[in-house]
Amino acid sequence: MQPLLEKITALQTRVEYPIHVIAVNDGSKDMTANILKQWSLHLPITIITHKINRGLGETVRDGFEIAAELTRPEDVIVRMDADNTHEPDYIPSMIKKISEGYDVVIASRFKKGGGMEGVNAYRTFISLCANIFMKCLFPIKGVWDYSCGFRAYRAGLIQHAIRIYGDQFIGLKGLGFTCTLEKVIKLRLLGARMSEVPFVLRYDQKAGKSKMISSITTVGYLILALLNIYPWGPLTKKWRKEAREYRKMMYSRPHVGLTENSI
Repeated sequence: MQPLLEKITALQTRVEYPIHVIAVNDGSKDMTANILKQWSLHLPITIITHKINRGLGETVRDGFEIAAELTRPEDVIVRMDADNTHEPDYIPSMIKKISEGYDVVIASRFKKGGGMEGVNAYRTFISLCANIFMKCLFPIKGVWDYSCGFRAYRAGLIQHAIRIYGDQFIGLKGLGFTCTLEKVIKLRLLGARMSEVPFVLRYDQKAGKSKMISSITTVGYLILALLNIYPWGPLTKKWRKEAREYRKMMYSRPHVGLTENSI
């Protein structure tokens, strides 16, 4: 956590927009709570604490709900891992893409110029195959990296998604990293315009062991495929009308640029 906060602080000196950090402490047993408390004296930080580990799904859900409350529609929400594998230096290029009119910008390992360091050949192959599988089932123009959680979102899109989906914005909470794919599928149903920027995953800098259980995540991906959430699945029938109305509203409005509160 500390290396990331140091990098974010350094980034703040190079950009014109203010950065506000939302940290979800998911039942950690180390010094995370103390580190966050100390850094909150120097950097605007909102801290959410889970007394017990609730897993990635609930952690991400809580983070997005608080972010939706604290931001204005024209702001930008950036979600990233705190284990030092996601470099904040990519954030300005992601925000630039948002300012060009995109609603979701993914830091992509599979776009030209991207990649992974510190990941063995087997895991690289599995990751590539999983993303090809997702691309075939849920084709989205301009998207190749469906499983990277390092993304920038237009805040207004997240706010509306939470209003429409409610607690089901992330419905498969206990299935590993499935929530990363689920968000993309549900935001695409709202007509979100998506793009990518090249990104190098620094797994060689990772602090601590990986919490990903591949078997659980694979089951989650299969459940998403069976539900076929987008575009013909039974779950979409509940939300399709509101999604159409939202798309109509968004496409009828002139493009709104970034304001001073960007992250």
